[in-house]
Amino acid sequence: MDVNTLIPVGVDLVAALILTLGVYYPRHRRRDLVVAFLGVNVGVLAVASMLSEAGIAAGLGLGLFGVLSIIRLRSSEISQREVAYYFAALATGLLGGLGSGNPVLASALITLILAVMWVVDHPALLAGSRHQLVRIDRAIPDEGDLRTEIEARLGATVTSLTVQQLDLVNDSTLVDVRFRLEPARARPARERTEAV
Repeated sequence: MDVNTLIPVGVDLVAALILTLGVYYPRHRRRDLVVAFLGVNVGVLAVASMLSEAGIAAGLGLGLFGVLSIIRLRSSEISQREVAYYFAALATGLLGGLGSGNPVLASALITLILAVMWVVDHPALLAGSRHQLVRIDRAIPDEGDLRTEIEARLGATVTSLTVQQLDLVNDSTLVDVRFRLEPARARPARERTEAV
């Protein structure tokens, strides 16, 4: 291995540690996914490095990217945020493993992925926006009445709602709600109590 190979590998390993232990875990506290993200990243890095050394086309590496993502993402239900972290881990591993041709570009792209994930998943970005499934203990077929009921119960402004189930027999409504908290309510509870 020469320096052009080691630079993207080193950048990828540092980026993977920052992504999982510096960005994801402090914000979401799922230890199982830290292991998964690091394992996927290092696994893809190792395979992509071997493919790169063997002179196999990048198309095969991208095929590997697709196969790994499909296999992993079908094995358990995860959120869209976690899907983004998986793809970031896969992409950085692939870039690190195949980046020996242009280590500066590979390193820059790995850094870009890391920076984007840090910014778009930052708690301050869109802090008041929430998403929740809400079951109301009565059947409400009118969307206007349903919106008023949910806003009163959540103390928030509903930005979008979709009725998932309207049960007229058991008198309940299941609603997929996207809502916006007022600025004072959007802050974490610790900050609100310190302000008092």
